[in-house]
Amino acid sequence: MKKLSLLSLLVLCAGLVASAQEYKPFKVGVGLGYAITTGEGAQGGVLLYLEPAYRVSDPLLVGIRLESAIVTRGFSEDVSSVSIDVAGIGSYTVFGQYYFSNNTFRPFVGAGLGLYSLAAVSVDAGAFGSGTAVEAGTKFGFYPRVGFDLGHFNLAVDFNLIPASETIGGLAEVKNSYLGFRAGFSIGGGKK
Repeated sequence: MKKLSLLSLLVLCAGLVASAQEYKPFKVGVGLGYAITTGEGAQGGVLLYLEPAYRVSDPLLVGIRLESAIVTRGFSEDVSSVSIDVAGIGSYTVFGQYYFSNNTFRPFVGAGLGLYSLAAVSVDAGAFGSGTAVEAGTKFGFYPRVGFDLGHFNLAVDFNLIPASETIGGLAEVKNSYLGFRAGFSIGGGKK
């Protein structure tokens, strides 16, 4: 009898939580942004992202982020030489976001973690011209994020913390972390 009562209570609570949701559960975010790297002489780059997600409850969203960023991690120029370091970074991460309101303007905080695939090239075009390849590989990284949804429009900032890479031969270390500013829109996930 007690087992049946407990099961009935759980089903009732689940039904109340499900019916209390104001937002549709599935959402796909898509957009682009600007990435700023952290190395010496670092410039910026462009990023593209796709984020399919599921709303566990109105304030809690979990999902997967697929992102591609092309960034200049270092650039220097003087009278006799030019040096540039360009990287392509692809990320495959899981994330969670917590929304602070159910209004049209919905600020959030979140975090994610996962794999970052790196490919990069460094070129030094001095008097004799030379090139140095930077290791390509996959690294585990983490990012905190803040942002807001305004209807189906999304704006977010995240800092992707990725371990540094070494040049082939181990002569130098190159920073991979970057700050991402992103703007996009969501398909689905609006109010019921």
